[in-house]
Order: sequence, then structure tokens, then C-alpha cells
Amino acid sequence: MIVKPTVNDLLNHAENRFTLVIATSRRARQIAEGDQKLTEVDEESPVTLAANEINEGKIEIYSEEENEVPEENE
Repeated sequence: MIVKPTVNDLLNHAENRFTLVIATSRRARQIAEGDQKLTEVDEESPVTLAANEINEGKIEIYSEEENEVPEENE
């Protein structure tokens, strides 16, 4: 059985494996809790749905530095 998308495919959308795993797990949790899926893939697994959404470019992965709000200097 060949799993699609592959990790190598998904790494094209992430800085590294760590950010890929975090983003995939966060999105899979959202799907499992009832968020609407953004892909047409017919699959029940939230992790597979999340991976497909990332591979299709429907979910954008940001690094922790990009998510930080800059502190104001007083």
C-alpha cells in the first residue's frame, strides 16, 4: 500500500519535519472536533485529511517565529 501524500511531498510545504508534524496534528485535531474538511479526498482519518489539505495548499504552515507578536519597546 502506497500512502499519498508522502512525507517528502509534504516537506515542500514546511520548514522541517517538526513544523510539519505540529501543523498536521493541530489541523487533524480541528477536523476531529468537527471543523469542515477543505479537501475532496474521501477519507475518514483526520490525519490523512489534514495531510491532504497541506499538500493541496489549503493549509499554510507558519513557523513559531512568524506567529510571534513583536513586543513594543517603551
